[in-house]
Amino acid sequence: MSKIRVLVTDDSAFMRKVISDILSEDPDLEVIDRAKNGLECIEKCSKLQPDVVTLDIEMPVMDGLQALEKLMSTNPLPVVMISSLTKEGADATIRALELGAFDFVTKPSGPISLDIHKVADRLIQCVKAAALAKRRKKIGGTGVLPRTLPVKEQVVPKTIQPAKPASPPVPTPAPAVVSTPPSVPRRSGANSRLVVLGTSTGGPKALQKVLTAIPANFPAPIAIVQHMPAGFTKSLAQRLDSLSQIRVTEVQEGEVLQPGTAYIAPGGYHFEVRQGSGKLYAHLTQEEPRAGHRPSVDVLFESVSRLTNIDKWAIIMTGMGNDGTKGLQLMKQTGAVTSIVEDESTCVVFGMPRAAIQAGVADNVVPLDNIPEVLCKLLH
Repeated sequence: MSKIRVLVTDDSAFMRKVISDILSEDPDLEVIDRAKNGLECIEKCSKLQPDVVTLDIEMPVMDGLQALEKLMSTNPLPVVMISSLTKEGADATIRALELGAFDFVTKPSGPISLDIHKVADRLIQCVKAAALAKRRKKIGGTGVLPRTLPVKEQVVPKTIQPAKPASPPVPTPAPAVVSTPPSVPRRSGANSRLVVLGTSTGGPKALQKVLTAIPANFPAPIAIVQHMPAGFTKSLAQRLDSLSQIRVTEVQEGEVLQPGTAYIAPGGYHFEVRQGSGKLYAHLTQEEPRAGHRPSVDVLFESVSRLTNIDKWAIIMTGMGNDGTKGLQLMKQTGAVTSIVEDESTCVVFGMPRAAIQAGVADNVVPLDNIPEVLCKLLH
C-alpha cells in the first residue's frame, strides 16, 4: 500500500519541523510539504492533493478555522486539527469538529510546545485513522441503510470485510418492530430509567445529531462518555446545550441525574453512575486510564451494570478501538439492557461499533440519523 501523504500546517517553523519529523518516523507516512498559514495550506492542497492535512488553529493571514471551512466547501480532505490547551482553543476546536475536521490533537504546552513528542503516538494514530476513513469512503463504505433493522435480521460476518462497491439494490425486508424486550417490565418514576452512551472519534458531530433531535420531555437522564482531554468537554457541553431542547452539561461530582438532561464526563475523569436514596448520581474518579482512556466508556457501562431496579439503554457510536464492548457485555450478563449501535454506513470510524457487533451485544444496528427516533420509541 502506498504511503499516506500528509501536508503539515503551522505558523511556527519549529512546530512545522517537529510535527513533520514525528510523522516521518512512521514508515506508513510521508510529509509531502509544509504550509505556514491557512491560505498557503489551501493553495498547496489544491496543487498536491494530500491524503491528510494537519492544521493549526491560531495562524496569521488565514487561521485554521477559516482554512478548514474553505477546504470543506471546495476541496474536502481529512483534517486533523492541532489545538492549544486553552479555553479559546477548546471552543475553536469544537467549532472545527462541527465544520468537518476528522479529529484533533492537543499541544501539551501552548502554541510552541517543546514537548510535542508527548502526543506523538496520538498524532500518528489520528493521521492514519483519517486516511483510512477517507479510503473507506472511496470504496463505498458509507451507503445508508433504507430503514432500521434489529441486528439479528442483519447479516453480520464474523470478520468485517472492507466495504465493496455498491451493488444493485435488493428487495428490502418488511419493517421490523423495535421494542423493549417483553420480559423486561417497564418501571415508572423519575429515577427508574437511564440511557448511557459512548463515543470517540467523530463523536462531537454525532452527539450533536443525536442530542438536538431528542425532545425536551425525554423521560430519562443520558450519561455520556466522549473521549476528550481535560478542558474540552466543557466547551462541547456548552455548545450542545445551546443547540438542544434537552439540557446538556459537563457532569459534576455527586450531581443527581435528572430526566431530560445529558451529562458529559469531564475530560481526565472516569464517570460512574451510582444510586442511593432512590436517586441516581454521578461519581467521578481519576483512577488509572482504561486502555488509554480517561474517561472510559467501559468504566461508565460497568458502573451501570451494578444498578438495580433500573431500565437501561446503551448506545455505542463512532470511534476508534473497542471501548464500551466489555462494559456492555457486563451489562448484558448482570441484567436486562437494550443496546443501539451505530451502523458502519454513518460512522467516521467503525472501530467501537464493530467491536460491539462482533461480540454479539448489539440489539439494534442503526444509521446515525435514525438513532434518536429508535431511542425514543424504545423508551416510550
